[in-house]
Amino acid sequence: MKNYLKIMAGSSNPQLASEICDYLDIPAGRLQIERGANDNIKVKIMENVREDDVFVIQTSASPVNDHFIELLLIIDALKYASARRITAVLPYYPYVRSDKKDEPRISISARLVADLLGTAGANRILTVTLHSPQIVAFSRIPVDQLWATDLICRHLRQTKDLREAVVVSPDVGSADEASFYAHKLELPLAIMDKRRRGDDEKAVILNVIGDIEGKDALLFDDEVLTGGSMMEAIRLLKQKGARRIMAGCTHGVFSGKALDRIQSSAIEAFVTTNTIPLPKGQPTHKLEVLSVARLIGDAIKAIHHGESVSRLVE
Repeated sequence: MKNYLKIMAGSSNPQLASEICDYLDIPAGRLQIERGANDNIKVKIMENVREDDVFVIQTSASPVNDHFIELLLIIDALKYASARRITAVLPYYPYVRSDKKDEPRISISARLVADLLGTAGANRILTVTLHSPQIVAFSRIPVDQLWATDLICRHLRQTKDLREAVVVSPDVGSADEASFYAHKLELPLAIMDKRRRGDDEKAVILNVIGDIEGKDALLFDDEVLTGGSMMEAIRLLKQKGARRIMAGCTHGVFSGKALDRIQSSAIEAFVTTNTIPLPKGQPTHKLEVLSVARLIGDAIKAIHHGESVSRLVE
């Protein structure tokens, strides 16, 4: 029975989609995306996908809402073109930070995203490093979560002197992920006491739990938006006697003046991945960008052939 593997890419991160196709040694599927005079988006699949196993690559990059609607329309078009199975490949999950009801009368948007993907016709979701583990439970279709931690750790071991380094978690909520970095790199762990009073990226860091005086600090987070919290963390680390500071994250959103802040800060190197394309025309000489194409490509092969995805995580 016909069951070809096909990759369809939205317009959010064409470079990553191209790298995934090159790694899998298959051409990108043909589709047409147009915007009408009424600002509506039209999607047309330009090849036969009947009974195929189709993976749709679309990340949550600016403009987020346009790209998400585009994703839903691609999935819907594939469903009505009789694709056998449709997997939404979301390197950076849309509305990932809206994962709880922490204010009255608000939408839990991450849960709504999962509902909309299932309603549009997606049969499963493949994503990288979710902000919170409960997001997997929002979905009524299977979710495979990959982690870029090994990728970042291998790069650091190969390119940096880590003999006097300490892994630093920016807050208690990120301690589990930071402890995984510390375990993989065989380094001690320190945790920052951060308090946030809203959604404006303004945070107050009160203290550091752990010994960082005279050490090289490795500051890790799952994502960086405006960089405000990271700048506050760097200020306190220097105040507490950290010698050198390196930082990293899986998802570099880098909105506003984030990259300018990183370039002018005490950070010596900032390691991130290409789950989100970098803003054009911004300074990047401190950034070291790693590709997740092979990680996602291996997961796509495993799903297509009915093999374990968890082994890629382990």
